Amino acid sequence: MTPEQMVSRLLYRDGLMLVIDKPAGCAVHRGPNGGESVEDHFDALRFGLPRTPALAHRLDRDTSGCLVLGLHRKALAQLGKLFRNGKIDKTYWAVVEGAPNAAAGEIALPLGRLDDTRGWWMKHDPEGQPSVTRWKVLGRGPEKLTWLALEPLTGRTHQLRVHCAETGWPILGDAIYGTAPRFGDIGLQLHAREIVVPLYKNRAPIRVTAPVPPHMRERLMSCGWLGEDNAGFYIGSREAAVEAAQ
Repeated sequence: MTPEQMVSRLLYRDGLMLVIDKPAGCAVHRGPNGGESVEDHFDALRFGLPRTPALAHRLDRDTSGCLVLGLHRKALAQLGKLFRNGKIDKTYWAVVEGAPNAAAGEIALPLGRLDDTRGWWMKHDPEGQPSVTRWKVLGRGPEKLTWLALEPLTGRTHQLRVHCAETGWPILGDAIYGTAPRFGDIGLQLHAREIVVPLYKNRAPIRVTAPVPPHMRERLMSCGWLGEDNAGFYIGSREAAVEAAQ
């Protein structure tokens, strides 16, 4: 991906933060094994500021959608506090293998590291960190595929993927916790669809939506999704940025 292509994925920009539509398969930061990352394009996302932006949170390499970046240290501190205190609402769309009996529910399973050799891989661990996910059925498709909205109330690594797998409906295309092969499959059917950030004291929370990626459209449509218009990004006002900095 070129810097220009990354800039074209900008969903929101103001004086404190950016929200980009991270493509599936792109890591958020540089790893020991190399490969493209969002960090490689930070200079293009600087927009004339003296310093490059920085990550305010993380998404898995294979998860697409809303990714928040802070534009300077004060903004990052403010965003970090909002994320830590659970003030930022996140909604993911997923296509899962299985058919939940209910229309909505909550998964509360503590999570811990799988083992010391598997890096970020996680498992249900009764002695692990408390982890809670709300879910809601948005549509049902053939072959027991289900379209879910997932809201993580905690922010554990791989939380949504482990919670769905442990509940009996792994996310389609998950090669770690689901049934997909490690290589050459349809891609993880998990998308950070919307994020709501209460960044400014005297303004409504900022709500940003990321369009459905190409690799998820077919399965979502089979579950009843009707498509969407791809709206452009919104540039926040200079007045709002000044207000937040005061």
